Formats: sequence, structure tokens, C-alpha cells
Amino acid sequence: MTKNTFSDLSEALASAVSQTSQSVVTVLSGRPISGVVTADNEILTVAHVLPGDEVQVRTPDGRELTAQVVGRQHASDLALLRVADLNMPPVTASQGAQVGELLSVVARPERGVQAALGFLGAALPERGFMPTGATPFRGVSGGGVFDARGGLIGLANAGLSRGELLAVPAERALRVAGLLSRDGRVPQGYLGIGTQPVHFPEQAQPEQVQPGQTPPEAGQPTAGAGGAASGRGERGRNREGRGGPWGREGAGREGPGREAWGRGGRGGWNGRGWSERGWDGRGGPGGGPRRGKIGLTVVQVEPASPAQLAGIMLGDVVLTLGGLPIHHPVQLLDAVRDRAGETLTLGLLRGGSQQDVSVTLGER
Repeated sequence: MTKNTFSDLSEALASAVSQTSQSVVTVLSGRPISGVVTADNEILTVAHVLPGDEVQVRTPDGRELTAQVVGRQHASDLALLRVADLNMPPVTASQGAQVGELLSVVARPERGVQAALGFLGAALPERGFMPTGATPFRGVSGGGVFDARGGLIGLANAGLSRGELLAVPAERALRVAGLLSRDGRVPQGYLGIGTQPVHFPEQAQPEQVQPGQTPPEAGQPTAGAGGAASGRGERGRNREGRGGPWGREGAGREGPGREAWGRGGRGGWNGRGWSERGWDGRGGPGGGPRRGKIGLTVVQVEPASPAQLAGIMLGDVVLTLGGLPIHHPVQLLDAVRDRAGETLTLGLLRGGSQQDVSVTLGER
């Protein structure tokens, strides 16, 4: 890289940080953090450091204003604040950053604007959060993660994985912000099915399974009437509406920064992303390296549930939701959690053939 090219890149990054920082505030909670303006007089930040329903915020021009906590969603660890006469420009969502792009993490801790350089390493988030590739720093939580054009990629959170800065993807963050602004809460979406993982080795791909044949190497069913997919699984599986990223009934018992996602011997978030090694830490439902496809066998359908109304039956195998692969009951739970009322397409295996089924998610 030539000197001029490096200088141009540096100046462009500094300009982008200066621009996006005008939509970032300081949230003066017990430990000062950051927040991002998402709409007129509204600020989105992280929830786990907001003990009350009122907090002070400091704007880029030095004003200190009182903000009311409109609502929280513990699953995403997001909280929406409302401030009268904020008079700050809201962020705009990214129009589609590509894998390999540089990212800027822009926060406004107590001492002013601070930034870090990141890298978009994957197109799809895992477990509802995306790695930023940036180094966390004090007060970064609630700051914005932006692409090179100033579009919001996500909302930073340093409290989810020790030594790693993760972010709630912008699409999810802004959707949660809109629901909190409208209703003060995020309706809990559900399908109403219980599922268990099933692995199809390369020699027995889903399209090769014949009607009446039991899919190979199925794991153990999830507990509870709705299973993990409907959010009513055993403790430690994120019961719907209770618990959160680190709550007592969440995916683990540790608090922020303790890698709670991957505990319990079932894979999951392990501080580096969703574990590709399966559910027992050895690769796949039964251990050892696994190749082929993974889906979720439907082992229970709740009466009068969205799943039953859509015609989903026992023995169906869920392969995709909204075009994205589903490998674990917790993934399915996370995918439907804050999308109540939306109509999504389930990719199923039924009777040896793959088909799509439209289902409108219910609300709990």
C-alpha cells in the first residue's frame, strides 16, 4: 500500500467516525456506556447496566438530558430510551455490507468519542449476535458498528463474551427498537413445536429418506410441552419471556462476559461463535466428525398452535426458516423470538421430499 493510499484510507475512516459519532450519545448509568439514536428522541442501548426506569444521557454538544426507559428485551439485551428535545440525527441502516469489509465501532464513553477498527468476517450472525473483529474498550457497549459508508451494521455489546466484542445485527436491533417504541415490549413469537436434532450423513441426505423411515442419528427430544423451539424447554434453554442472554433461565448461568452460551455440554455460543462441533462438544449429536445435513425432527405439535394451523406434522424435519439453515432447537427459538405475527417460510422434509410451508408466528 502506498503512502498516499494509506493516508487516504486513514482520512476516510476518520471522516466516517466523525460523521457517525453525531448519532452516538453517552448513557450515564452506574457505569457510563454508549447509545445510538435510532429515531426522533429515541436512543437504543444495552439493557444489562440500566437498573432503573430513568437515566441521564449526554449529547455530543455537552447537554445532559433525562431519558425514560421505554422498554427492554432481555433476549437481545436491548433497551430503548426516550428523550424530549434530543435534536440529533438518527442512524441509517447499512444497505448490505459484504464479508471482508472494514467496520468502525464508534462509542462515546464518559471522556468523549472513541473508535475501534473491526472486520466483517461472516455474513450471517450466530445465536443472534455477530462478531465485530474489534477490540472491546470501556464504555463501548451500546455504541454503533458501522460500515465504511456510515450505515449501521449492529449495536455493540462487550458483556456477552469475555475478551470479544459482539453486536446485535442492525436488522434485529432496529426491529426491536420499533416494537419497544410502539408497544413498550417485544411480543414473544412462537411456533408451538417440540424438536430434536437429526443428522443426515452424506450417504443418507434428506431427499434419500423414504416415507416411514426413521431419520438416522436423532438426538434426545427437548423437554417441555413446546420443546426448545417453542421456548418452553428445560431450564437453561431460554424459556419464552423469561431469562435472557445470561439469565437464571437463559442459555447459561454465568453473567455477562463469562461465555455462558456454550456451557452444559451442548455446544452453542463459545466465545468465538456458534459451535460447529455439535451438541456434545465432539461434533454432531452423537460425537465425532460429522458430514452431511442437520435438521430438526418435529416430535410434538401443540394443539391450535401456529404450527398445527400451518399443517406441520409429527415426523416432519425442519431444514430451513426463511431460507436460512436451522441446526439446533435454540436456533429456531432465537429465529422466531421477536417476530410474532410475521409470516415465514419453513423448509421441511416430509415423506422423502422437501417442501415449503408458510406459517404465521403466534404470540405469547
